[in-house]
Amino acid sequence: MTHIPLVPESSEPLPALRSNNGLLSWVASVDHKQIGIMYLLTTTVFLMLGGVEALLMRIQLAQPEMKFLSPTAYSQVFSMHGTTMVFLVVMPVLIGFGTYLIPLMIGARDMIFPRLNALSYWLLLFGGCLLYFSFMAGGMPNAGWFSYTPLSQKGFSSGVGVDYWILGLLSTGVGTLLSAVNFIATIMFLRAPGMTMLRMPLFVWMSLINSFLILGALAILNSAMIMLFASRHLDMHILDDPLLWQHLFWAFGHPEVYIMVLPAFGMLSEIIPVFSRKLIFGYAFVAGSGAAIAILSFIVWAHHMFAVGMSPALNYFFSISSMLIAVPTGVKIFNWVATLWGGSIRFTTAMLFCTGFLLQFTMGGVTGVNFATVPVDWQTTDTYYVVAHMHYVLFGGSFFGVLGAAYYWFPKITGRMLNERIGKWHFWLTVLGFNATFMVQHFLGLMGMPRRVYTYPDLPGWGALNLLSTIGAFILAGSVLLFIWNIVVSLRHGEVAGNNPWNGWTLEWATSSPPPVYNFDKLPPINSHRPLWDQTHTTPTPEWIPVATEHMPQPGYWPAMLALGMVFTLWGLVTSWMISVVGALLIGVAVFGWMGVISHDE
Repeated sequence: MTHIPLVPESSEPLPALRSNNGLLSWVASVDHKQIGIMYLLTTTVFLMLGGVEALLMRIQLAQPEMKFLSPTAYSQVFSMHGTTMVFLVVMPVLIGFGTYLIPLMIGARDMIFPRLNALSYWLLLFGGCLLYFSFMAGGMPNAGWFSYTPLSQKGFSSGVGVDYWILGLLSTGVGTLLSAVNFIATIMFLRAPGMTMLRMPLFVWMSLINSFLILGALAILNSAMIMLFASRHLDMHILDDPLLWQHLFWAFGHPEVYIMVLPAFGMLSEIIPVFSRKLIFGYAFVAGSGAAIAILSFIVWAHHMFAVGMSPALNYFFSISSMLIAVPTGVKIFNWVATLWGGSIRFTTAMLFCTGFLLQFTMGGVTGVNFATVPVDWQTTDTYYVVAHMHYVLFGGSFFGVLGAAYYWFPKITGRMLNERIGKWHFWLTVLGFNATFMVQHFLGLMGMPRRVYTYPDLPGWGALNLLSTIGAFILAGSVLLFIWNIVVSLRHGEVAGNNPWNGWTLEWATSSPPPVYNFDKLPPINSHRPLWDQTHTTPTPEWIPVATEHMPQPGYWPAMLALGMVFTLWGLVTSWMISVVGALLIGVAVFGWMGVISHDE
């Protein structure tokens, strides 16, 4: 694979990351490592907001007939919690890890479109801020994170909350689409010499497959939200049939489940082999099963709709396809367990979270097969059994993977080790809090407790199980605070990591910790998907190959300005045309600046 140089914008060398101190240097940055760190910091802030919203709901549900939140306030908090966790935490934190790691893993200098990379981040940040501005603009969205029609139409949601939901997610959705295009182009065209497709790290494989998923799924959601906005403001009756919105939303929503979990699969596939001291079992099967999941994920969406009265033929089709998608997922579980089997396992905190992932996600997958069985789905749909299943997949799966990745790659990103003792406390508190919160919700669902309700009657067992769930939620919140404390302390006083503290095998460990601006000055020969393993197991040790330095786009404020202009333009659609005019002017200036018509020094 030929390493394609990017066209330089300037003959000036790219300044070192630490040469420009202060916030503005980060605003102007087009370096993938700084942008990746900003993704991770931003999603951490949104995680805390979403966590507070979850605790407010759990306080309201701790006892029957509580009056801590009003029905309206509960609906708003519920809507914001789901939206925040799906669109502003889980999906973008995985994009953030990909932004930081993919160029390092494939031996590249940066993303192929560095300024587009920055634009994607700023659209996420400003879109999230626009969504949360609804709190000050007259009320947050209250139609759920799924915004089912007709509840989300003007007749039932006359305030601006749903409008801010649409426009905020349009902004973040465009940014996510741009990230997917950037990932695909980077992986296809910037791999180091010798890195064929079958020599890529599995995290890169899952991110590539995930990017194609994003292109298909987010296009559907963005189109549906434009229809909803037109229905609300132009009196267009596009979505008068409530089932049309459900089909559109879940045609996005089920691929979205795998958008939020495929990169976590890739993380496990990198971490488990390193701490088992064994190569991944069935590399080709892990990569191929990811592609199979992506294809099948587009033909299972209507299992969310078995209760709406579809024809038996459609129920049969979506039931079979939903069961079928469990097969490639099971293949991955088998590969990870086979990698662990007979390995010299080292239970670091990262490895603990990966083994926790295997147990928690498998339980979520088993309950998912239950929902593929139509009679079982009819009994459990719209109950807390669904809430438990969803959280076992997304928190017990995706978030456990993210936490494992945080402990694994934190030394590479910062040059410091996270404290392992605190990390193990963090793991066990997370396991305890998570299972105390959501395990009992399976039983509540089987006992008939409906989801999406702000209170419930004092029926036998319901109050005690809900109280236990609330206590678990506070334990889980404490574990998150402990994790953040570990990060803050380790950044200042953590053990110096060195270049490769875990004896990892992929290319990100072939450079310093943290990496320099140019990432690499030389690379080992790439003859497999574990080049650093080859270095330690080949005699004589091959010479490393110098990497030609490429000039990259200089830092500039145009991506941030363009994103701000786009969000201002959207914001003006629900406030004042003057704000849209300001947004259009910002877009014009940013586009001219981006094209080089205006020097960024002026």
